[in-house]
Amino acid sequence: MGSVPEDVTARWDAATRGLPTPLVVLDLDGYEANAADLVRRAGGRPVRVASKSLRCRWVLADVLARPGFAGVMGYAVAEAVWLVRGGVRDVYVAYPSVDVVSLREVAGNDELRREVTLTVDSVEHVRWLRDALGDAVRGVGVAVDVDCSVRVGRLHLGVRRSPTRTPAEALAVARAASGVGLEVRGLMFYDAQVAGLPDSAAVRVLKRRSVHELLERRAAVVDAVRAECDLRFVNGGGTGSLHTFAADTAVTELAAGSGLYASTLFDGYDDFTPRPAMAYAVSVVRRPGRGLVTTFGGGYVASGEPGWSRVPSPVRAGWSLVRTEAAGEVQTPVEGQGVDALGFGDRVWMRGAKAGELLERFDVLHLVRDGELVDSVPTYRGEGRNHG
Repeated sequence: MGSVPEDVTARWDAATRGLPTPLVVLDLDGYEANAADLVRRAGGRPVRVASKSLRCRWVLADVLARPGFAGVMGYAVAEAVWLVRGGVRDVYVAYPSVDVVSLREVAGNDELRREVTLTVDSVEHVRWLRDALGDAVRGVGVAVDVDCSVRVGRLHLGVRRSPTRTPAEALAVARAASGVGLEVRGLMFYDAQVAGLPDSAAVRVLKRRSVHELLERRAAVVDAVRAECDLRFVNGGGTGSLHTFAADTAVTELAAGSGLYASTLFDGYDDFTPRPAMAYAVSVVRRPGRGLVTTFGGGYVASGEPGWSRVPSPVRAGWSLVRTEAAGEVQTPVEGQGVDALGFGDRVWMRGAKAGELLERFDVLHLVRDGELVDSVPTYRGEGRNHG
């Protein structure tokens, strides 16, 4: 687990004294250090900001104003419409959508059609968009999502995303898109097994194989599609792999978001050490036994493969969740040396396993620096927005 010194949590306590828990903070010093490190690791490539990893418009606006960041990688078409109408430019929705209402809103508005780019990953999806939008499909921008998993025989290593993998397949999707009047603007390559997995002996082997194979295949895919389409961008990477692909000449931009908050899933990477910048506080409400306290709330378990890697963690060294209960919706037991000194109302600071998902449980994000509360800003949830 990433180290959070006790004096840091003491400053978080001081900054939020008097506020009710559960509450969540963004440590601005840690966040700014992480932003600078992402830019450094990107090696001069612009970083497109993944909004699903932030889910707070204040943070999104702040990071986009920083040198080295450009454009948004959204996760829902309705979200993209909301962001663009709020002044955000260049939103690429990196996941296919069947939200016909929002898709028609994009297709029917000049500004939205210009600023929002959608994802397609198959000829079948192109045909679905044509049928859903009719003549309005013409001029809508799309990017082709290309599978970046590793195949060893019948073994699939990586996430299940796009069915499009080879240069010929990508070109067929691009031709189909152009044929129905869509504007092919980009290509996307997300290497989940490199960017999103902490390092271990087995994972290091997988990453080396993935990087070597992807560098060659991506170049071929880009060459094939560029021969017929005027691409605006070729997107690659994620927080865990920016530095790996920064020198890849086939890529025009990289993507990142989670690294700004530095959730616990990034504690196990060899090549970089982000500063834990987001944490939440829950308060002690029970003392059920020696070496054990129970807090109210705290069960903010992350999505993905079920397991302890998806469970939040106390930031205090030596404290842990109870293995038979883990983190609960309304109560979370914590055990460890020194917890007996905690009384009712005392706080336990925790970190989430993933980044933006945590903010689906909070209306307000408290911005803190050096023991002072700088501001309290609404999250997506606090603005009444739920995009999945």
